[in-house]
Amino acid sequence: MSISDNIKNIQNIIEDEEKEAGRVSGSVKLMAVSKFHTSEEIEEAIKAGICLFGENRVQEAESKFPALIQKYPDISLHMIGSLQRNKVKDIVKIASCIESVDRKELIEEIEKQCNKIDKTISIMFEIHTGEESKSGYTTEEALEESISYSLSCPHIVPIGFMTMAPFTDNQSDIKASFKKLVEIAEKMKSKFPSIKFYELSMGMSSDYKLAIPEGSTIVRIGTAIFGERKKV
Repeated sequence: MSISDNIKNIQNIIEDEEKEAGRVSGSVKLMAVSKFHTSEEIEEAIKAGICLFGENRVQEAESKFPALIQKYPDISLHMIGSLQRNKVKDIVKIASCIESVDRKELIEEIEKQCNKIDKTISIMFEIHTGEESKSGYTTEEALEESISYSLSCPHIVPIGFMTMAPFTDNQSDIKASFKKLVEIAEKMKSKFPSIKFYELSMGMSSDYKLAIPEGSTIVRIGTAIFGERKKV
């Protein structure tokens, strides 16, 4: 099937899952994860109605998205991969959100670089809920410290939380990962009532159908849209 057909199929599944879960239609956003895929493939997705994209690597995002954003100003890019401090200055120029914030030092660097270009950027806090994922906060204390610090950063807007479920066929383990993110998000909403945490980024090609009933607002889909990655 074509990229357009894949997108229509996934959008229909999302609508069915929303309905089944008793959620409002359109409450789950579809992100196309374009790692290892070409600008031409991304344009196919844009023409099929995708406005939100995710990239894992800064260098690859830099090679594709400045021109795409100039051509299609309505699209937005989220950084969803592990981020090194020395790459922050590059990604903040093109991304609207960094979902993979996993330490206070990264927030400090994001604020520093956004201040230089007078840009405000959204962030999500990545929570470690699956053993295979090496990134993400592992303690609520460190998370709270980072959230508190973000309140002092005028160029940063915290909007939610992200996680990667374990890579397993065990649906109970996957659901437990998503439930843990929801539980932590609710705790942080109570502790930081001044922050509007409205995004839960969880669910990928293999498990997004499980993430929607648990409350996901963004599903990050790569393979199911573009096919297998064409790494060169």
